[in-house]
Amino acid sequence: MTEQMTVRGTLKGHNGWVTQIATTPQFPDMILSASRDKSIIMWKLTRDETNYGIPQRALKGHSHFVSDVVISSDGQFALSGSWDGTTLRLWDLTTGTTTRRFVGHTKDVLSVAFSADNRQIVSGSRDETIKLWNTLGVCKYTIQDESHSEWVSCVRFSPNSSNPIIVSCGWDKMVKVWNLANCKLKTNHIGHTGYLNTVTVSPDGSLCASGGKDGQAMLWDLNEGKHLYTLDSGDNINALCFSPNRYWLCAATGPSIKIWDLEGKIIVDELRQEVISTNSKAEPPQCTSLAWSADGQTLFAGYTDNLIRVWQVTIGTR
Repeated sequence: MTEQMTVRGTLKGHNGWVTQIATTPQFPDMILSASRDKSIIMWKLTRDETNYGIPQRALKGHSHFVSDVVISSDGQFALSGSWDGTTLRLWDLTTGTTTRRFVGHTKDVLSVAFSADNRQIVSGSRDETIKLWNTLGVCKYTIQDESHSEWVSCVRFSPNSSNPIIVSCGWDKMVKVWNLANCKLKTNHIGHTGYLNTVTVSPDGSLCASGGKDGQAMLWDLNEGKHLYTLDSGDNINALCFSPNRYWLCAATGPSIKIWDLEGKIIVDELRQEVISTNSKAEPPQCTSLAWSADGQTLFAGYTDNLIRVWQVTIGTR
């Protein structure tokens, strides 16, 4: 008996690429998705065969593509970044309104994250800086020394409070680990040969994975600051995420999703969407974002055809 992924349905509501998806253990029937249509949709999951969920509310305020969205650990707030120049927004999810705008970057914001205790916020931008904020919207620190020499495409906190760090990656092909206490560079991880789109930290904070143009998912030990191994996805990596409760790494790689079992470094499954196209030359939609449900049973994937596709872990007999 092996675990495999089974398609469960789609979520339709966006009019642009789905750039990010966020889930929360507090509200298992709710997810958020960010899009190039300038909005964030709050979905109520119905889990119907025909329609997996319905748009409950649209969070509007950004004037350009929304690049990233994350939910606070209490499930009450969301944080988003956008190409509308320089801003992050903090949203109250009970009212759907912006409670705070964070102004300070000089170019588009590409990535945002909450610390595990929700007290700190980090953002990465096309202005090549990383900014650390408090929840009142005050920029406490701007990382420029030894920072990226190109766009900062992704920033994430480690959930491990005994090793408080920020991990970032950029179009300079670098993965950087920062000491949260003093915002100084701890480790430079070198090895990628193309620009990076994504970095993700494992649930226990012991390792991170990075990916981008070169199609290699590189795994790094965050405690010892060293390269562990590399998994070849065979295509552009747009997004990476660890399963919350299995030793799996998922990669949005071109039009498909690859799931690796990190124990054996083998592919557990490769997910391809069923697309009925009248034009045989049509490019299949690319997968641009990934998120697991908190219980690790459901995988949500956003695409360039504006849909979110939903898979579930099932027991199969392969």
